[in-house]
Amino acid sequence: MLKTVEYESLAAVNAPYLERLKDAFGRVAEKGWYILGGEVKAFESKFAEFIGARNCIGVASGLDALILSLRAFNFASGDEVIVPSNTYIATILSIIHCGLKPVLVEPDIKTYNIDPSKIEEAITSRTKAIMIVHLYGKACDMQPILEIKHKYGLKLIEDCAQSHGAMYGKKLTGTFGEFGAFSFYPTKNLGAIGDAGAVTAEDDDLAVTIRRLRNYGSDIKYQNEIVGYNSRLDELQAALLSVKLESLNLLNAHKRKLASMYLNQLSDRFILPIISDNFYDVFHIFAVRHKKRDELRQYLLKNGIKTEIHYPIPPHKQKAMSGVFDNDNFPISEEIHSTVLSLPISYGHTEDDINYVIDVMNKFDKRDK
Repeated sequence: MLKTVEYESLAAVNAPYLERLKDAFGRVAEKGWYILGGEVKAFESKFAEFIGARNCIGVASGLDALILSLRAFNFASGDEVIVPSNTYIATILSIIHCGLKPVLVEPDIKTYNIDPSKIEEAITSRTKAIMIVHLYGKACDMQPILEIKHKYGLKLIEDCAQSHGAMYGKKLTGTFGEFGAFSFYPTKNLGAIGDAGAVTAEDDDLAVTIRRLRNYGSDIKYQNEIVGYNSRLDELQAALLSVKLESLNLLNAHKRKLASMYLNQLSDRFILPIISDNFYDVFHIFAVRHKKRDELRQYLLKNGIKTEIHYPIPPHKQKAMSGVFDNDNFPISEEIHSTVLSLPISYGHTEDDINYVIDVMNKFDKRDK
């Protein structure tokens, strides 16, 4: 009988927490307080401590975390924000929704994160911020990015949607810039049971601004200090996230172990993630590249192995982005998007699952020679 390996089963991922999740749900339901109560405050405190940030503000989604972070600076319409050209579309949407101009910078072909050596040439008199993305669970190369930030007096926003627990040196992502924007979408390493997000901030005044922005611009009920939004992490998701946060290091360690199996056993004809001593990767996604990506994906599916593509279409090729960018010459991004394939690597996968994937992939490699 053909073995089946799902790309990800959220039921399997959440199974170890199920009883505690049920208890958390019951606790919230019985309290009768569902918005901005004790559960949100408790999670914000726990997550701030985990990340090593002074402040954490729970919001409704990762996209909202990015939007509110940009809104907090009151940039002028048309100001420019540098962003990697191969990111998920949400990063760019946040810039557009704030009336700002996204300026794409190519990634490093080896790390898939923004290439620091290409940032300065994209800076103009209108550049106000850099929005980096710690893609696939690997932190960006922060030292040169921080040097550029300080040299030009730019704001730095970290898109940490895929990097819960990832480190550069001894610091976790979400602690390098003015803001760290997190998504807790269900498939993330720290995933909610629905949409949820958070913003981390070191500066207390900026944190106050985010708290106001998420709640109609208000600190005190019916008193509105600024024009805000309705973007609040609800009590239920906060309670569920608190349960899962307790095991995040364990989950990350499991994914790192599965990643090491891929790294040590897959044929060198697959382009594998690069590993460096100064980076602690958490492998939200284990991305390989192959010139026959689509053929490989179909071959794996015929053998019961499901995969994903993160992402099949680069942002500058999306219909919604027509006319947004000054040029469409992003060959590195296009190379990544046309060859990348995401392999199964979740808390619900066993070593036997990964060994099976490795065996099937290596047979494809032999067939492809």
